[in-house]
Amino acid sequence: MTFVQDHGLWNTAQADAAREVRELCDPERIDTVRLSFPDQHGILRGKTLVAAEAVKALEAGCTITTTMLAKDTSHRTVFPVFSAGGGFGMREMEGAADVIMVPDPTTFRTLPWAPRTGWLLCDLYFRDGRPVPFATRGLYRSVLDTLSGRSLDYVAGLEVEFHVFKLDDPRMAPNDAGQPGTPPEVSLISHGYQYLTEQRYDQIEPVLEILRRDIVALGLPLRSIEVEYGPSQCEFTFQPTTGAAPADLMVLFRSAVKQICRRHGYHATFMCRPRIPNVVSSGWHLHQSLRDVRTGANVFAPTEGPGPLSAFGIGFLGGLLTHARASSVFTTPTINGYKRYRSYSLAPDRAVWGCDNRGVMIRVLGGPGDPATRLENRVGEPAANPYLYMASQILAGLDGADRGLDPGPSADTPYETAAPLLPKSLREAVYALHEDPFFRGALGDSFVDYYTHIKTAEIDRFQAEVTEWEQREYFEIF
Repeated sequence: MTFVQDHGLWNTAQADAAREVRELCDPERIDTVRLSFPDQHGILRGKTLVAAEAVKALEAGCTITTTMLAKDTSHRTVFPVFSAGGGFGMREMEGAADVIMVPDPTTFRTLPWAPRTGWLLCDLYFRDGRPVPFATRGLYRSVLDTLSGRSLDYVAGLEVEFHVFKLDDPRMAPNDAGQPGTPPEVSLISHGYQYLTEQRYDQIEPVLEILRRDIVALGLPLRSIEVEYGPSQCEFTFQPTTGAAPADLMVLFRSAVKQICRRHGYHATFMCRPRIPNVVSSGWHLHQSLRDVRTGANVFAPTEGPGPLSAFGIGFLGGLLTHARASSVFTTPTINGYKRYRSYSLAPDRAVWGCDNRGVMIRVLGGPGDPATRLENRVGEPAANPYLYMASQILAGLDGADRGLDPGPSADTPYETAAPLLPKSLREAVYALHEDPFFRGALGDSFVDYYTHIKTAEIDRFQAEVTEWEQREYFEIF
C-alpha cells in the first residue's frame, strides 16, 4: 500500500489523472517534474525530481521541511522551530521535521518555457495522513467542501494587474545577496497614462505576446490582455473557473509570468506599488458567484423582482461587507498594499457596494435574467494568497446569507457614503483579524494565531531593520 492508498487521499478523478500522468512522464518526453505547494503567502515552493522519481512520488509523496510554513515574505523563519512544539504548539512541527507533499494529479502540466519539464501542485500531510492545518490550499479545499455540502460550487473570474520592466542589471554580485537581496535595476517598457490605447499596446506587444503564447500553452483560460493606466503596467483577465481551479490558476499564473519574463530579459512584479516614480497601484479584482450543482443555476441571479441580486445574493453581499475589515489581511496581506486604498482613485477605501460603480468595494454586475450575475470585489491586491482570499470570501458571504445580513443601499457616491473604513495599514488589518470572533470560529484559533504571528513579525522587522521597504522587501518576492 502507498501513502495515498493508506490514507485514502485521492478521489476518482485524481486516480484517473494519475494514470495519465504516468504515461505523460515518459523519459523520452520529460526529464524533470517540479513538485510545488503554495506557502502561506501564495508563493510556490517545492522540489524538482527526475521523471522516474516523480512517478514514484505520485502515490508515495515527497518529504519537505516544516520550516517552509514558518517564514515571512523575506523568507526568514519567524517561529522558534527548535523549541517544544516548534512555536506552533504541535509536536509534528518541532525541529524542522518533515511533512509529506502529495501531488494532485489533476494539476499536471508541462511548462512551455522550461524544456522537457513537468509540473504538479501538491498538498501537505503529516506522516499519519492528517492534512497540515497551516497549508492554505488544504484550508481552501475544506471551505469548498462546506459549499459542496450545500450543493453549491464557487465560480470566480480573475482580473490581475501587474508591472513588467526591462531588466537592466539583476544585481547579482556577491554583496547583493541578503534577506532580502538588492532589487534589480530596471527601466520602463512604456511611459503609461495612455490607458487602453492601441498605440501603447503595440509598443509593448512583443513582451505581451511572449507571455500570451506561454500562458495559453500552459492551459490557463486567458480572456484578454490589456494595457493599464500606469507606467509599465498591464492586466490579464481570465474566464470564470470553479472550485479550486481559480486559486490554482492564480498561483501558477504569477509564477509563470515571473519565470517567463526573467528568461527573456524582463522583470515582472505583482507588488501593489513598486518603488518607481509616477507609479500607479495594481489591484486584483475578483469576480465571484455561486452555482447550484444540481441545476447549474447562478444562485445570485434574481428570479423575481427588479433587484440586482437574489435574496441569497443580497445576504452574501452583506456578509462580505460586514467582515471586510477582518478579511483585509487576506485580501491585502502586504504593508505596501495599503497605499492603494485612496479616495477617488478607482480603489475602495470603505466597505460599500454599488451597481456597476468602480469606486465601491463590491461592484454588483448583472441582474434579472443574467446568468453571469456576480459580485466583483475590488479590494484585493495581486500579491494576495488566492486560497486565503477566496476562502475568506466564501466564509464571510455564507455567514451573511445564513443570517440575512442587509448590505444597505447602493453607494452611488462611494467616497462620500458613511460606512466602515477599510484598514489603513497592515498592522490595523492584522489586529482586526486577531480580534475577530467570526474568523476565529471559521478558521480556528490556531490558524488565526499562526497567520497573525507571521504578519506581525514582518511588520516589526520592517520597522526595525528595513529602509525603503517598498523596494527592498517586496520587489523581487511579489
